[in-house]
Amino acid sequence: MNTQKSNYEMVKGILLLYHRCSIEQDAAAVTEHIEAFSRHSRFRVWSVNTEEGFPAGLALLRFDVIILHYSLFAGWCYFLNQQFEDYLTASSSSYKIAFYQDEYRYCRKRFDFVNQQKLDCIYTLVKPENFKDTYLKYTPVKKLVCTIPGYVGNSLIDSAKRFYKPDRDRTIDVGYRGRQLEFFMGKGGQEKSAIASGFLDRAGKLKLKLDVTCTEAKRLYGKDWHSFLAGCKVFLGVETGVSIFDTEDVVREECERILAANPATTFDEIFEQVLAPWENKIYYRTIGPRHFEAAAFRVCQILFEGEYSGVLQPMVHYIPLKKDFSNFDNVIRLLSDRAIREELTENAYRDLIASGRYSYARFIEGVDKELEEQGFKAVPLSNEDRVSALLALGSWSRKVKASVWNLRYYGKFLPVPLRGLLRPLSRRLLHGNTDAGRSGTS
Repeated sequence: MNTQKSNYEMVKGILLLYHRCSIEQDAAAVTEHIEAFSRHSRFRVWSVNTEEGFPAGLALLRFDVIILHYSLFAGWCYFLNQQFEDYLTASSSSYKIAFYQDEYRYCRKRFDFVNQQKLDCIYTLVKPENFKDTYLKYTPVKKLVCTIPGYVGNSLIDSAKRFYKPDRDRTIDVGYRGRQLEFFMGKGGQEKSAIASGFLDRAGKLKLKLDVTCTEAKRLYGKDWHSFLAGCKVFLGVETGVSIFDTEDVVREECERILAANPATTFDEIFEQVLAPWENKIYYRTIGPRHFEAAAFRVCQILFEGEYSGVLQPMVHYIPLKKDFSNFDNVIRLLSDRAIREELTENAYRDLIASGRYSYARFIEGVDKELEEQGFKAVPLSNEDRVSALLALGSWSRKVKASVWNLRYYGKFLPVPLRGLLRPLSRRLLHGNTDAGRSGTS
């Protein structure tokens, strides 16, 4: 027997590593995705927020399965400090799974991480026909599972019921919230703002109440977002994702170089110079959480034509809008017909929400099945309380230090007198905890 292994306690369950910052606002869909594992899995799941630093007791444990949530993997920084990375490396007997999103950039860094940590399985938004051009080309990972960015949780259904308004009481005819994306993401990235500007240009003189914008200041979260959605009769939308998947990490850098030299360079100019050979080379578009939210709130959707993971069908679940707006007049005619709107919204609610086909429970059932196929079994545990106690060691101190770290970081936006008071306090509280969980791989 390996004497080093005897120093560790083996755990028949799942360690879920994720990252959530309590100060920053974020979409509720991220939290629902994280919580789905412990809520629905037949396996025992222990969740650790890397934002709060490395739990001392974790060093004494080894888990059958380690799941790395997509919230850990920001493009430029991974929210895994050196202790977490060393732990992953040392957990050579664990079956390691990573969930990835926004995979179209910093690809070489991601591939290197997969290789260094010897990941066994990846849940990806890449379609199976493109596995060979992405992960299978650059990594030895054995198992790839195509997934979508989010599913339907109980909290979404509850919110839809709580905020629901009948069509006659909705004060916004057409609503939308988006953002302007960088050029290196291709035409697909530009669609998120193009649908807003194109619709406003053509509908501005019509007798419609519009609340359509792509400004960052107008983005909404939590209850504000749900209240806004519930007040819309129609919502604009596009496929989630982008149309350029930069496997070589060259497109973004070249775009940034050109824009630094000439900030007035247009998207069309950069497309011709750099982007054209990469456009739709690897398809990276999918249905997204907003489509499920609209279906749950019974909001009729006007969407740019696309595949939508085969889930949404035109004139069954949504009104299709051509990307050149050539059918705009017909779209306006359709959205003005209340009976058509209600038919489409009821179809979407039936197929996406009421059916349960895209619920988090069904999603986690699939994850459990994948684990069972790898030989793992959900069994009663004799050491569950001890494992929980070890992971909880120092939790209060870690939470406080993480909060102070965030206050220290965001304190630079406070008035000077408050910054002066915060600085010495944060130094004392952070003594001996130099990185919490945020410094990570960069």
